[in-house]
Amino acid sequence: MQAVEFESVSKSYPIYDAPADRLRELATFGRRRYHRDFRALTDVSFSVPRGEVFCIIGENGSGKSTTLQIMAGIMQPDAGSVSVNGRVSALLELGSGFNPEFSGRDNVWLNASILGFSNREIDARYAAIADFAEIGRFIDEPVKTYSSGMVMRLAFAVAIHVDPEVLIVDEALAVGDAYFRHRCMRKVHELRARGTTIIFVSHSLTDVQAIGDRVMWLDHGRVRALGDPDAVIPEYADAMMAHAERDGSPSVGPGAISALAESIAAAAPPLLQSIPNIDHRHGNGRAEILGIAVLNEFGEPLHYMTPGARVEVRVSFRAAAVLPDPVAGFVLRNHLGIDFAESDTASEGKPVGPLRAGEPCMVCFRVEIPEFYPHSFSYSAFVRDSGEVCDWIDNAVTVPMGRGEGILYGYMRVPCRIALAETHLA
Repeated sequence: MQAVEFESVSKSYPIYDAPADRLRELATFGRRRYHRDFRALTDVSFSVPRGEVFCIIGENGSGKSTTLQIMAGIMQPDAGSVSVNGRVSALLELGSGFNPEFSGRDNVWLNASILGFSNREIDARYAAIADFAEIGRFIDEPVKTYSSGMVMRLAFAVAIHVDPEVLIVDEALAVGDAYFRHRCMRKVHELRARGTTIIFVSHSLTDVQAIGDRVMWLDHGRVRALGDPDAVIPEYADAMMAHAERDGSPSVGPGAISALAESIAAAAPPLLQSIPNIDHRHGNGRAEILGIAVLNEFGEPLHYMTPGARVEVRVSFRAAAVLPDPVAGFVLRNHLGIDFAESDTASEGKPVGPLRAGEPCMVCFRVEIPEFYPHSFSYSAFVRDSGEVCDWIDNAVTVPMGRGEGILYGYMRVPCRIALAETHLA
């Protein structure tokens, strides 16, 4: 059985030139038309197997949101059939489903009740939802007083803690700071590993290519392409570039991307020396990570990475028991929750040595940062002993990445030197 099936689905919206035209049409009991139809979807067919990450791309007005609203049961199609199997949790328009007059706490209970949870089930999940949202005392304030980032935090926390079998996300993760985005993507990957079907809509082709199993391109309400991301995304990108050239639209240059990175840096959380806000932590408790710091070459907290920068990652921990063979390290992770690189004392040939119970240790990793695509990256710290994880803290420090010289295609620039060989042409 498929998780989602669309069979020849079409949807139209009536467009009135003036509000009074709607009343005139009602007064004639539909005998006269005072509107014109806007075709949002035309004969759209696709299916999504269970456990797949299915991405939808397209320009504004292409029918993406209408597809998701039909999928979530918010509206019905004019023609065709739709089948969605399993509990659906949807993050559509920011704050949709929330009553702005109710407090965050009341909205948690309201949303979970609508999804069929009993009072006991909601009560069991409430603490986890509030902890993940991290909005503090505002959980008891009316939602209308929330910032857009706070609304997104609460909405995402509810969506992932109601055991969804189908999770629908429509650009919701574009709101909020880099730190919380990393936390959200970690949860998305956890749901994916558990077999949750994920429907993901984004204008970021990098995001889609990184997490999508298949991609559907909607163009003016019709399916233009459907298939592997490596095939669909380049075709879509070429079409958008040709469209921009026809319209004479200015291209996005390094200056605009640098400005974006600087705005991300301003929104990034402070350096977590003692790690007061822990995203996710696990381990057998035989060691405790005391802190992680990411510093520049002058020993100052790093708030912004640039290609070629010399960075020092310090991980401090304390043994809670005798550790015969401790290994400390860190993982560099991108904004999609994908591990980009890992380094530890064992792989670098620098053993820490046996540690006694209560003995502290600090390890300093000196790294030269290659040129990645401009976005935010996080550092996760870990301590292992004899192959078992003693302590692991996800996304402890988040730092944005700036843009280097020239054009970067793909995820990173590979160090390269070029030599021209002499040739003899006949």
